[in-house]
Amino acid sequence: MSKALSNRINSLPVSQTLAMAAKARELKKQGKDIISLSLGEPDFNTPDFIKDAAIEAINQNYNSYTPVDGYVELKEAICTKFKRDNNLDYKPNQIVVSTGAKQSIANIAQVLLNPGDEVLLPAPYWVSYSAIATLCEAKFIEIPSSIDADFKITPEQLEAAITPKTKMVFFNSPNNPSGSIYSEKEYRALAKILENHPQIFILSDEIYEHINYGDKPFSFAAIESMYDRTITVNGLAKAFAMTGWRIGYIGAPDWIAKACTKMQGQITSGANCIAQRAAITAVSATPDKVQYMVDEFKSRRDIVLNLLGKIDGFKLNIPEGAFYVFPDISAFFGKTIRNKDIKNASDFSMLLLEEANVATVTGEAFGAPNCIRMSYAASELQLREAVKRIKEVLS
Repeated sequence: MSKALSNRINSLPVSQTLAMAAKARELKKQGKDIISLSLGEPDFNTPDFIKDAAIEAINQNYNSYTPVDGYVELKEAICTKFKRDNNLDYKPNQIVVSTGAKQSIANIAQVLLNPGDEVLLPAPYWVSYSAIATLCEAKFIEIPSSIDADFKITPEQLEAAITPKTKMVFFNSPNNPSGSIYSEKEYRALAKILENHPQIFILSDEIYEHINYGDKPFSFAAIESMYDRTITVNGLAKAFAMTGWRIGYIGAPDWIAKACTKMQGQITSGANCIAQRAAITAVSATPDKVQYMVDEFKSRRDIVLNLLGKIDGFKLNIPEGAFYVFPDISAFFGKTIRNKDIKNASDFSMLLLEEANVATVTGEAFGAPNCIRMSYAASELQLREAVKRIKEVLS
């Protein structure tokens, strides 16, 4: 019966991050001691002050359908957050709350893209960007970068990738999977190129904004000439350890926000009522409320970089945000390790899973075929053991 499936679903790839996580869980069921560094999920508990707000909402009998675009109190709190953290002025009618930032991104793509439109994806990019573009029958165009360039594209590369069919460009800073952060100067240089192409809209994914280890990330929409063409995406999953609560949101020109509300109204309607009430408390909190998580992530990053740096063949940069390292492991291509031929990053990632019992994700899924992604959202003990196993296999 698989022949009856639509071309739409048949054209859609399986998420490599979720596929690797599923494979790791299956091996665990078989009794293997798998250390999973594949999923982008904080290993902290949701802070108590947020959980208390959810409990209060339950006791106040919040149990009904929510407005499609979110409770007005939450949208007002998000506007305050955007001003406080990003110097962005949005009104509640420009905010749409969704079931996670992934739905926010899908909404935006669905309301802006037509078949044949082109979407520029600076690589490496989050795995779902390309799949979401494909689902819209648009064509995604990768703009490659390298570890030597700190996984950032140049204005010249952006200009060269633009065609009359270009409709959108997706930026993600701090970046998943590389952890790289575009500076204000770098973003303004890219904006100079886009000023000459008024037909292009910008999606700025800022889900990791609070997880940074140096300069505060800069919002693309804060560039005056880009404000009316930029959709800012954010959510609670990463910074507040609320992955399962499923709350994401956008700030956008009001006509785009209305279109996203219309789309969402026919797909899921409003996001979970209890999660939204708790989200009011979360977005109202200043970033220092979750600084303890960021400090711990930075400590783990430094440990992993130090340990991986002692393994010949791992080429590393220093990620300034998120909770991933993204080493270039192309030095292993063409080698045979444990009787396994390593032709590409997928082979290397599978070698680590099968021989070291460590789950990672191939960089091919992120448009960076020379790399693998390793999440350090795990305990220090697990991270040290994981790298120890990897070193033993490769030696």
